[in-house]
Amino acid sequence: MKYNIIAIGDELLIGQVTDTNSGWIARHLSPYGWKLQSVQVVADDAVEIKRAIDIAFHQSDVVLMTGGLGPTKDDITKPTLCKYFGGKMVHDDEVARQVEWVVEQRHLKLNDYTRAQAMVPSSCRVIQNEVGTAPLMWFERDGKVLVSMPGVPFETETMMQRKVISQLLCHFNSDAAIEHHTMVVIGIIESLLAMKLDTFERELPGSIHLAYLPQGGYIKLRLTGMSDSADALAREMKVQVNKLHDILGDAIVCDEDKPLSAIVGDILRSKGLTLATAESCTGGNIAHEITSIAGSSDYFVGSVVSYATRVKTDELNVSQADVDEFTVVSEPVAIQMAEGVANLLKTDCSVATTGVAGPTGGDETNPVGTVWIAVHVKGKTRAVRKHYPGERVRVITRATIDSLLMLLEAINS
Repeated sequence: MKYNIIAIGDELLIGQVTDTNSGWIARHLSPYGWKLQSVQVVADDAVEIKRAIDIAFHQSDVVLMTGGLGPTKDDITKPTLCKYFGGKMVHDDEVARQVEWVVEQRHLKLNDYTRAQAMVPSSCRVIQNEVGTAPLMWFERDGKVLVSMPGVPFETETMMQRKVISQLLCHFNSDAAIEHHTMVVIGIIESLLAMKLDTFERELPGSIHLAYLPQGGYIKLRLTGMSDSADALAREMKVQVNKLHDILGDAIVCDEDKPLSAIVGDILRSKGLTLATAESCTGGNIAHEITSIAGSSDYFVGSVVSYATRVKTDELNVSQADVDEFTVVSEPVAIQMAEGVANLLKTDCSVATTGVAGPTGGDETNPVGTVWIAVHVKGKTRAVRKHYPGERVRVITRATIDSLLMLLEAINS
């Protein structure tokens, strides 16, 4: 099934807000074999919204629209859709009750603007928004469907998962079997990986496609297959997965679509190991990634965010003499941080980072983007110096990923 996305909002066009809904929708419809034709970002303007719908319906049978459903006067999506599909604006009692419940749950006072959310086009089928005040609306014309959803990502994601995806699949029923298999590959850059898999890709049957999904430090490979026979597809997918394992060997660290922190956690749990982090330039981001995984208390003990030098020396037993001689952004300091937090929190493993995330603070020896990462696993410690170009958030993100990759490799070695 082909579909289009329309994201509405002046704030999107001027860069004040980033459109994350479109990417989320694409990721979650792809496993069902749905193909995104295009994404249009348009202003809160009736003429532009109508033009975007015309273009979208010309390309596909399904249009998923986000944004422009707020209670303020500049949110004009509902009346625009009413004019496009016909009918009139009517009061929906069920929406009104839902709006009152949501407002009450948030301990807010219902006002006229919020109360007006219960006005919907008579030409739509309402899908109740269980987590917000703006109702979702399902329109049909000539066998084509448009679903209008809120611009708030949490609301769109929640309602897509709870109701919209299932209703779309039911409405556009397909007998084709679809299967996905994702594996995580480390230690090979994308270009070399593509060269290594060149023959594999050329020999793939037409029913199966291989996609490369770089994650900034590692790569996810996703096999997607479609067939009229689910059993035949399952057998062929198993053959291709086994071929990939034969080619890549230990470079494949996971046969599921999991975040890196979850993969690390699974291995720590399976080996009965515990982990702590000592973070300076990453400011606790490694610990955040680890603890974002449910059940991480099985192996993660805690973290010391040793941003100030005195925390490194006083709490982690880093040598002041080494700080004076080598600076805080150095191999000796990173190693002592990793060993210090492992001793302090009595863990088998630890990760430490110290660096210059920027945009200021660098020098000739340690320019902005320089990060020392140390990994300590069962009495052995190793440190590497990295340099990440780009702004502060990118430096922190890449240092976090590389820290987890180093830990993974150390545990498996």
